[in-house]
Amino acid sequence: MNIYVANIPFKASEDELRELFQEHGDVTSVKIVFDKLTNRSRGFGFVEMSDGASAKDAINELNGYNFLGKDLVVNEARPRTDSPRSGGFGNGNRSKFGDRDSYNKKW
Repeated sequence: MNIYVANIPFKASEDELRELFQEHGDVTSVKIVFDKLTNRSRGFGFVEMSDGASAKDAINELNGYNFLGKDLVVNEARPRTDSPRSGGFGNGNRSKFGDRDSYNKKW
């Protein structure tokens, strides 16, 4: 089972996170997500556990657990969706005047 872990302290390592979760069962992988530009932790990651019962136990026990000074948020990870991402500037058909047709009608 894949587990989403948020509010991970920036100073935490994947090994420290693995040790914490291994107290509840077999951990198959740990991944803390890092920012590509700054190479700093983004404060969240994923832990994969081989046994669903152990994973549910870990979620129940570690959600709200104070880890290196921060309270973790631990949930079952949701499947990733392949939704299209915008470039951050809207959908390309809008300006400060609205859509292109509205702009052309104003002038």
